[in-house]
Amino acid sequence: MENNHFNLSGSSTYKQTSSNVKTFMSNVFSWMFLALIVTSVAAWWFASDLTLLRMLVTEEGKMSVLGWVVMLAPLGFVLLMSFAFNRLSYTTLIILFITYATLVGISMSFILLAYTLSSVFLTFAITAGMFGTMAVVGYTTKTDLTSFGKIMMMGLVGIIIATIVNMFMQSSMLNYIISYVGVAVFTGLTAYDVQKLKMIGEGTTYGDENTKKLSILGALTLYLDFINLFLMLLRLFGDRRN
Repeated sequence: MENNHFNLSGSSTYKQTSSNVKTFMSNVFSWMFLALIVTSVAAWWFASDLTLLRMLVTEEGKMSVLGWVVMLAPLGFVLLMSFAFNRLSYTTLIILFITYATLVGISMSFILLAYTLSSVFLTFAITAGMFGTMAVVGYTTKTDLTSFGKIMMMGLVGIIIATIVNMFMQSSMLNYIISYVGVAVFTGLTAYDVQKLKMIGEGTTYGDENTKKLSILGALTLYLDFINLFLMLLRLFGDRRN
């Protein structure tokens, strides 16, 4: 009787934990998809309106003050959401996240002008397929991806350093290398981040304020993985306009 009681109790706990994980991950992906929609709409809106684009670029073809704000502000938003997480409310995090996704979309409007729409849509579809596959792998695998994630993070640091160096070198070969490495890194990070978020979900409580805030931060993480993977693939396979 006692053994059966403990078994039933353990089963109930497992079901509750499993339910919490599914709810948490569902919220994470919902916020991520919403952010991608916001980014896509903002990019399309600015790319199709020359008046709006002129607000970002001066007549001499240089970046305007507003253009620099749009380019640099997203980094500030990420740092704010990450380091001020405990002090920010759930509502504030939502506003910051949606604003961030909007700014990224505005900055990406130039992509729609630089590449053909067909290649942009095709690259987006490929990115979605790769991201979805690795997300499933990260969620279902029994292998601990912690060590793998550390290697991917080291690769990410390498990409950042190489990108800064290439800003001065302007090497097309290094640019291709960065892109190929970037595809590998962000593909791997997707699986790692999904597994990490799944583990976080196992320790969450449904409806808790902190759990809701973590879902926003988790959505931001996966959103960044998706956007960066998309950009790396576009640099490799996108068809530029003549």
